[in-house]
Amino acid sequence: RGSSVNPGRLEAGGGMSASEMNAGIMEQQNNDRINELSEHVARLKGLTIDIGNEVKEQNGLLDNMGDNFGNVGDMLSGSLRRIGTMLERGGAKHMCYMIGFVVFVMCFLYWIMTHKGQSGA
Repeated sequence: RGSSVNPGRLEAGGGMSASEMNAGIMEQQNNDRINELSEHVARLKGLTIDIGNEVKEQNGLLDNMGDNFGNVGDMLSGSLRRIGTMLERGGAKHMCYMIGFVVFVMCFLYWIMTHKGQSGA
């Protein structure tokens, strides 16, 4: 890289040695490659920014889900407390109703699943 290319001489087309022409061609190729790399870097930067935004959004959704599950857990524990209180007050009669209801629901779900399996096949 001993000499620089003179654009005026390149356009005139005269007086350039082969090494100067090779240097000019290589310089142009290097500039083209630098431009390509710059475009790739810009695309990658955009992708990383998009990924970062997506991660932030997903983390927010997960936090909300965790809060919602905590609220559901509180509701279930309150319901179970009320059921326990009801069973303590009502005695064996309410317990029999509760067991009968659970057995009915399980049998109904079993029937639904077997009926669906027969009609779908």
